[in-house]
Amino acid sequence: MSIFINKDSKVIVQGMTGSEGSKHTARMLASGTTIVGGVNPRKAGTSVDFDGTDIPVFGTVADAMAETGADVTVLFVPPAFTKAAVIEAVDAGIGLAVIITEGVPVADTAEFYAYAKSKGVRLIGPNCPGLITPGESNVGITPANITGAGRIGLVSKSGTLTYQMMFELRDIGFSTAVGIGGDPVIGTTHIDCLEAFENDPDTDAIVMIGEIGGDAEERAAAYIKEHVTKPVVGYVAGFEAPEGKTMGHAGAIVSGSAGTAQAKKEALEAAGVKVGKTPTETAELMRALLTK
Repeated sequence: MSIFINKDSKVIVQGMTGSEGSKHTARMLASGTTIVGGVNPRKAGTSVDFDGTDIPVFGTVADAMAETGADVTVLFVPPAFTKAAVIEAVDAGIGLAVIITEGVPVADTAEFYAYAKSKGVRLIGPNCPGLITPGESNVGITPANITGAGRIGLVSKSGTLTYQMMFELRDIGFSTAVGIGGDPVIGTTHIDCLEAFENDPDTDAIVMIGEIGGDAEERAAAYIKEHVTKPVVGYVAGFEAPEGKTMGHAGAIVSGSAGTAQAKKEALEAAGVKVGKTPTETAELMRALLTK
């Protein structure tokens, strides 16, 4: 079991023929992802050879889905065109859209998120590394060779901290790791992933990585207290961040005491979550928990 993707997921790539889309399509294929097509209106009817694997290019998401049965799309589309690309995928009836693009205007994200939600389509991102079920499917830019399959679920705002946590716990392994992105508006939240991991019989424990800014971690802590029975270990990036500064992600803005790492740590600990001071300490907390 896993959440959101598995070995049966059929993936199309919007922007597959661009430099980033092409590079990461090759990496996804190498990690075992079933990629069934790309989308580029100007190159419809052509195909791209990825080290002996020929991937067809379709003019629209609807055409790609009709021909291949695709149920997941991953977007490597420039920020100015991301809204239109997401709306096209939603209109085609895709089940899951994973938006890797960084720099998408927040107003655009708010608009296409509301539209996707009204149509029952799950979005992950934007500005995220995507998600991976090790050994089955890898949708996005997460390195597939840093960890193996196991029984830990991971949800993280940070791409690089996702990778570090997966590597530190590589001997135990992960059911699914989801990088949700750090923009102020995102499609899938910590709470969405916590709920999915709680309901996944093959996830035994959960690592949750947050960062300064906003109140997503506090809301997740409240959800954990009320609804999550599986053990959760957490880490919050940004203890040394100065107040009033934007740090890294657009969502990581601290104002006064609101949104600080300390406030988030206290909220999580009040919900029974063990919180590490560093990523390595957080991994060790999880290791000790599972050893028990």
